[in-house]
Amino acid sequence: MERALIIGSSGGIGAALCAALAGRGVEAVGLSRSGDGLDVTDETSVATHLGALEGAFDLILVTTGALEIDGAVPEKSLDALDARALADQFALNAIGPALVLKHARRLLPRDRRAVLGVLSARVGSIGDNRLGGWYGYRAAKAALNQVVRTAAIELARTHRQLACVALHPGTVATPFTEKYLGRHPAVPPQEAARNLLAVCDGLGPDDTGGFFDWAGKEVRW
Repeated sequence: MERALIIGSSGGIGAALCAALAGRGVEAVGLSRSGDGLDVTDETSVATHLGALEGAFDLILVTTGALEIDGAVPEKSLDALDARALADQFALNAIGPALVLKHARRLLPRDRRAVLGVLSARVGSIGDNRLGGWYGYRAAKAALNQVVRTAAIELARTHRQLACVALHPGTVATPFTEKYLGRHPAVPPQEAARNLLAVCDGLGPDDTGGFFDWAGKEVRW
């Protein structure tokens, strides 16, 4: 692996991934909203920032996302649904990464192995949903999974050595999850980054279109 691109590099996981890659001697390019002004919900911003990059990246990871947006907390019931909050979830957690995939594909090599990973979440699994609640976040992540799966099919036609996948990083102790950890075990971002990179190391074209957790195990759609 020679070059990597981390979208969302100022977040807990994104920053840890950049540091871990640098420790491996990999050239890690990071883009984020707070650091670079990249707004994944604005296609002009995505096109401008990704259009300024040159060369190919062996690894592209999209680590953007949020549980709470503008103070709207995850819904516990149908009564809590709000149209604006639902739209915001889709804009950031599904449409944003989809726009990144659209504009990042030109940065993927066609002559060698590469990995394009998007951070999803197990709660986005329809088959694994046993608790209910969290309507907006769950639905947006489920939509994201479909985007990744569909993009993998298209990209396989032109990038035969690519693994385009959705990744569940596990529960990570970051400001993103701080209010919702409760008694759930969580790992620090540095450990999550190591886990994710280990999974990416083992991915090949036969895995494209898959949904994998931090240990490399497939997650049900």
